[in-house]
Amino acid sequence: MGRDAHGGKGKRARPRVTLREVAEEAGTSRSTASRALAGHGYVAAGVKEQVEAAAVRLGYVPDVSARSLKGRSSGLVGLLVSDLRNQFYALLAAGVEQTLAAAGHQMVLVDDHGSDKQALEGARAFLSMRAAGVLLAPVGRSATGLLVEHGTPVVEVDRRSGVRGCDAVTIDSERGAREAVSHLLELGHRRIAVVLDETMWDTGMGRLKGYRAAHREAGVPLSRRLVLDLGLRPADPQGDVAAFLDANPGITAVFAANNVVAEAVWQELQRRGCAVPEDCSVVSFDDLTWMRIVEPGLSAVRQPVYEMGSRAAALLLERISGERGRARTHTLEPELVRRGSTGPCS
Repeated sequence: MGRDAHGGKGKRARPRVTLREVAEEAGTSRSTASRALAGHGYVAAGVKEQVEAAAVRLGYVPDVSARSLKGRSSGLVGLLVSDLRNQFYALLAAGVEQTLAAAGHQMVLVDDHGSDKQALEGARAFLSMRAAGVLLAPVGRSATGLLVEHGTPVVEVDRRSGVRGCDAVTIDSERGAREAVSHLLELGHRRIAVVLDETMWDTGMGRLKGYRAAHREAGVPLSRRLVLDLGLRPADPQGDVAAFLDANPGITAVFAANNVVAEAVWQELQRRGCAVPEDCSVVSFDDLTWMRIVEPGLSAVRQPVYEMGSRAAALLLERISGERGRARTHTLEPELVRRGSTGPCS
């Protein structure tokens, strides 16, 4: 039998640890424990440390809204994203917010800056405010795991953490990358570089798999030298791209695995005075506004980002309303948009 995503025959949610239990664990009164955790009023340093240690051992999450909500969940829904500077997440949040607002829910947005530790802090904050549910683009298993453990409905968006018991809305990254690189191969390119900024998640890894699959299907040998992994939040992505191109002369095309690295690649080619696509063809995974404005326009794998956010919010609303059953994953299809940045290999 399948595992129930949010109830049914799945694992029961762990009961919420109370302040009274923390006080008993620390060997102090409830009022002292409350002052120690809230940071208000006098509490001896040693007692404060005992209370904080007890709270950590028990997994206590302070409930900042319990008095007003009287034990019920709030109408708030949390959204945890990795980088608000990235237009991808702005579009995603717009799709989420519009769908939630139509259903009478308010969205609370948190940026974890690509940090599993900060994502976990965000998850604790959502638990503390008794969020009715949470949507997140996971950077690890911790945040999703904590939310599922406490019985909070969760929908992962864009990426999967591997934690069982939550729904997800994703993009077929491997297919999109395979189509983009196959397009370059069909144009006669053989020295095609791929630039990524992460391979730890299923998005980056899927795009790397698609890059490799396109080469295998075309019978074109792969070279590790043509793979550049910038790492998450690189200090100088354009500089890293410059060094990579210097070390690998003869590259005729670049597949940029997301909009962040596409911008770095585009800026470096412009700095060098490279003619696109005559000297080097470029295709991006992600299709943002600037890619349609530059000359020539940037060929790109378009993701239905707004729809992804809206679909994820709709799934979450079903869970909040009491929908049971096995966890579901909806995989949306990308679309390759050909523009002037890709041309025949000269």
